[in-house]
Amino acid sequence: MKFLITNDDGIDSKGLYALAQTVTELGHEAVVAAPSKNMSGVSASLMPFNDHDRVAVEELEIPDLEGIKSFSVGAPPALIVMLSMLGGFGDPPDMVASGVNLGPNTGRSTLFSGTIAAVKTAARFDRSGIAVSINYHPSIDTHEYWETAKEMTAQPLQWLTSAPNATMLNLNIPNKPLKEVLGFRQADLAHIGRVQTVITSKDSTGIDIELEPCNDPVPEGTDSALLEKDYATATTLEPAKEADIDLPTEQWE
Repeated sequence: MKFLITNDDGIDSKGLYALAQTVTELGHEAVVAAPSKNMSGVSASLMPFNDHDRVAVEELEIPDLEGIKSFSVGAPPALIVMLSMLGGFGDPPDMVASGVNLGPNTGRSTLFSGTIAAVKTAARFDRSGIAVSINYHPSIDTHEYWETAKEMTAQPLQWLTSAPNATMLNLNIPNKPLKEVLGFRQADLAHIGRVQTVITSKDSTGIDIELEPCNDPVPEGTDSALLEKDYATATTLEPAKEADIDLPTEQWE
């Protein structure tokens, strides 16, 4: 099974390396293609960085990924996945693994996440994908538990290889030592994420913003609530589709 490994944190991400290592340790083939810079929050953007008609690509040798073909790409993750399906990095992959994202992707955050947009794009090509994130908050945490992410990703990743085509699986894993993670729970999306954008200041030339933890209450059993209780959460997502609403189109003519 051939996997494309990508993310939105950029080619220098240790989480990207952890995910690629997990894929190869399970016996699958991996090709890494990730943005040349951090692209968090770009959703499903298909815009190359500098030239609308050309995507910059540089093949790299990454010490942590010995033996794995790796590419730094001047494009956001959704476009990288699309290019991979068109043969841009060798034969098209069978599946996509995206992450490990440094920060949670729960609730409404899934709408804006470049990490999740990668698996949504894969689904448009009838390929399954897994998006993986750890519950890291830079204002609180001082350490990233990549080994926990690797251990907790292995079984869901293997399950995905026999799941129906175009399955989109979103994992969120506590940023804790493995022994402190209480296990997996299947979870619905909360109505809010666990991080939020706030305006810190503004003037006539611009607006300063920051991401900070969101402390609003969330329903029990949702991904945001379970993650804060140190459960890893698994959520399957649906591809974009039309809503079941009757529109008064005759009245608009």
